[in-house]
Amino acid sequence: MTSNNIILVGMMATGKSTVGAILAEELGYELVDLDHVIAESEDRSIPEIFAEEGEGYFRRLESETLERMLQGEKRVISTGGGAVLAAGNAELMLANGLVVALTADEEEILARVSENLDRPLLAGNAKERIARIMEERRDAYRFAHCTVDTTGLTAVEVSQHILMHQRG
Repeated sequence: MTSNNIILVGMMATGKSTVGAILAEELGYELVDLDHVIAESEDRSIPEIFAEEGEGYFRRLESETLERMLQGEKRVISTGGGAVLAAGNAELMLANGLVVALTADEEEILARVSENLDRPLLAGNAKERIARIMEERRDAYRFAHCTVDTTGLTAVEVSQHILMHQRG
């Protein structure tokens, strides 16, 4: 690991954005929410990008943006749930910071997303879609340096787990 960045990966609704904000504040690091950077650069929302250009286009943008953001130092980078799907992204993350996978059980994810169903991959039956995505990505986050199960934890508690790991 050649950088002091912290990269958060994991399924949607595992707390990456919320935990990322707390970590950035605690460490005095820059917070980079990959989805926000992409939406800003495209001047449209992630659901609009998916609807207008498709998932493939979005994934290419995501990989390019990730590579660009990893060139900095002292950043907490909150990735989208699918950022690990593109070939090469896992190795890029591992080489440029501490990679932390956040997990949660299916019921916890469903409860968290039920407040905001504006997620393009959840169109239709959210419970079925979450179960399918979790199964498809079961091994996708295993490359991370460490894993924190966020089920039943507050974002502050999750942040403390990560800080303890980072400080060794």
